[in-house]
Amino acid sequence: MDNELKYGLGNYQQMRRLVLAVLVVVLFLALLFGQSTFPPDTPVHETIEMFGVLLIFLGIVGRLWSTLYIGGRKSSEVVTGGPYSITPNPLYVFSTIAAAGVGAQIGSFSGIILFALLCAGAFHIVILREEKFLKEALGAPYAAYLARVPRFFPKLSLYQEGDTGSFKPRLLLTTLLDGLVFLIALPAFELIDGAQQSGMLPVWFTLP
Repeated sequence: MDNELKYGLGNYQQMRRLVLAVLVVVLFLALLFGQSTFPPDTPVHETIEMFGVLLIFLGIVGRLWSTLYIGGRKSSEVVTGGPYSITPNPLYVFSTIAAAGVGAQIGSFSGIILFALLCAGAFHIVILREEKFLKEALGAPYAAYLARVPRFFPKLSLYQEGDTGSFKPRLLLTTLLDGLVFLIALPAFELIDGAQQSGMLPVWFTLP
């Protein structure tokens, strides 16, 4: 039974990684031909990009923090400490924050919102399927936990430190490597900016 639970949860973890990769690739391709209404090297454009870098690092650090608490325990017990005391899905929340940071690399406010909404929407589908699985695996305690904690947007007033359980370096490394996909956006968008400025890439639309 334990192996079945681990296998089932593994499918959702693979799905999460796939969603992350597909979102980054699709949005990257879509924005190959898009540009901010704020020209490169202007204060507004640069400020938005730097804000996005902060969001990306916040997302990566938040994902690592979440893994310290949940690593290897998600299908065996209800974890309610640390980030899991304020939302059942901190990994998805921090991934969405990092995705918003990726959107900021175009130098556009709309890019931040667009990337965050698309990421949150895609994860919402994964969350609903994962909840169904965990309700079957963990029963009434998990259902009671879901009733107490908001599904996605963290409720900071509920925060409790809790117990991190046993530390698993392998899981932490896996989460770090997953998060590095967001950092690819930094040099990628610089290359896109340069190609658009030189005329190598056409600009089909602009985002404010």
